[in-house]
Amino acid sequence: MKFGTKTIHAGQQADPTTGAIMTPIYQTSTYIQASPGDHKGYEYSRTGNPTRNALEQNLASLENGKFGLCFGSGLGAIDAIIKLLSPGDEVISTNDLYGGTYRVFTKIFANYGIKFHFIGMENSKNIESFINKNTKMLWAETPTNPMLNIIDITALAQISKKNSLTFVVDNTFATPYLQRPLDLGADIVMHSLTKYMAGHSDVVMGAAICKDDALAEKLSFIQNSCGAVPGPMDSFLVLRGIKTLHLRMQRHCENGELIARFLKDHSKVDSVYWPGFKTHPNHEIAKTQMDNFGGMVSFNIKGNRLEDAITVVSNMHYFTLAESLGGVESLCGHPASMTHASIPKKEREKTGVVDSLIRLSVGIEDISDLIEDLEQSLAKL
Repeated sequence: MKFGTKTIHAGQQADPTTGAIMTPIYQTSTYIQASPGDHKGYEYSRTGNPTRNALEQNLASLENGKFGLCFGSGLGAIDAIIKLLSPGDEVISTNDLYGGTYRVFTKIFANYGIKFHFIGMENSKNIESFINKNTKMLWAETPTNPMLNIIDITALAQISKKNSLTFVVDNTFATPYLQRPLDLGADIVMHSLTKYMAGHSDVVMGAAICKDDALAEKLSFIQNSCGAVPGPMDSFLVLRGIKTLHLRMQRHCENGELIARFLKDHSKVDSVYWPGFKTHPNHEIAKTQMDNFGGMVSFNIKGNRLEDAITVVSNMHYFTLAESLGGVESLCGHPASMTHASIPKKEREKTGVVDSLIRLSVGIEDISDLIEDLEQSLAKL
């Protein structure tokens, strides 16, 4: 089954009662049992719900995994994955990552005895020097948020297997339409489904997908025991959104490239970060492990003045100033004061998140309107 067909059919079955072609919203907390333990596969909706399970099967298929598990948010999925660890364990993570991930690592799990090392992973040779007897996990985002750095998944998978580590890839920016980390050797893929997968800025959800039975059993136990599960209505919304994922991502990629090239030639723009440029440090790796380069673009304004960045993002019309990304509508953000505000200034600037950095989530609107919007907002400087 090809990808575009999977988005519509994988994990989906017509309702056996009515023949409804769409997966029903099973809005129920509990299920009838003929006698104790004698039921139709469902006991309680924290443990399992038919709408959620259809989504989980769909996600597993899209990522070429065996098991999908959904959580109430992307951070809920991250929380469950880190709970695979024990006090004294260590994690090596990319240093250019979503601020919420950094926050839960350093402000929550560090308090429970888990140690995190944040390093640049653009050169995979840097990683092994940080591995010791306590290292249990590698954590990577690629492309990274917001600097669009590319990390070599195959190289990290080899390091992980050599050292018996669990290798996790946050695939939120790429989606399985562009990149399938399990095929490249990752152990777990996680998503903020809120973003491109759902695609319509109307739901908050996360997921973890894997192939290994033992890992899936542990994650399923955590999912049920800790209870950070999504409801059936949200599961239905993500299922519905995924049906057009391949179409939306194609337009995101097309528009993203045109916006990146427009900004690169603009007199008031200093640097543009987009992995499709041949000048991008890991462009060749991106070409190898991705099918296209996505719809996320970041850029700096010449002079690196905070007030200039605020002027630009505050004067856009079609690029709406808002948290999040990956919806059909274009969004702009100021990472230093929004998504990455939880990262200390000194640390974020080391990775390139300076005061004038602007992150664009390029939507699927008409490209001429988007370019005109950027033109008029940059003209305010």
